[in-house]
Formats: sequence, C-alpha cells, structure tokens
Amino acid sequence: MVYDTHNIFAKILRGEIPCKKVYEDNHVLAFHDIAPKAPVHILVLPKGPYKDMDDFTKRASAEEITALFRAFSQIACDHGLDQSGYRLISNCGINGGQEVPHLHLHLLGGTRLGRMVQAG
Repeated sequence: MVYDTHNIFAKILRGEIPCKKVYEDNHVLAFHDIAPKAPVHILVLPKGPYKDMDDFTKRASAEEITALFRAFSQIACDHGLDQSGYRLISNCGINGGQEVPHLHLHLLGGTRLGRMVQAG
C-alpha cells in the first residue's frame, strides 16, 4: 500500500474535510469516528504522511513517536477512560483490515469491550 495524498485523512489534515476534533498538537490530530463502534471511538493520527505503523516506526522522528503515544494518554484522560480502561487498535495492511493508507489508531472505550477476535 502506497501513501495516497488524496486519502480522506490527508484531506482532513489539510482542512478540506471537517472533523469533530478532540485533540491537536504539532504532530497529532484526533477526532470522533463518524461510525463509532463504542460509546467513545476516537481516531488518532500523526500529521505526517505515514501509511501505516511499520512506515511510522521506521521513518518518524523520536519527537513524533513520543507525541503520538502521549496523545493517547491525554485523550483517554480527557474522556474519563484512564480509570475504566480503553482499547487501541491499529490496522496494518490488507490482512490487518487497513482501509485508509494513513496511519490511524482507534481509541475505543466507554463500555466493557468484548474479545478482540472471535475464534472461528
């Protein structure tokens, strides 16, 4: 999967598509998912053009990596999830279910979440 500068998250980062923002700093943008799978479902993404977690961990600066992980903690705390718990999900590649070629992590919480993967 190649980074596509016209993907929906790139457009949101450029301000071409609106979002319901919950957090922003120099390196990270986070906003509510338009099709939530839990009472709290926030998408957290780096502002740089990273297609997935592999790309991000190979090319991002230490400052960008730190900012992304600190953002999770801040957002969870801001939404009252730091005490009750939450889940972070990053889909990577075709078999991982990634649909948009821009790294984004799903922060889910606000209820007891079920098993990650059902044995099938």
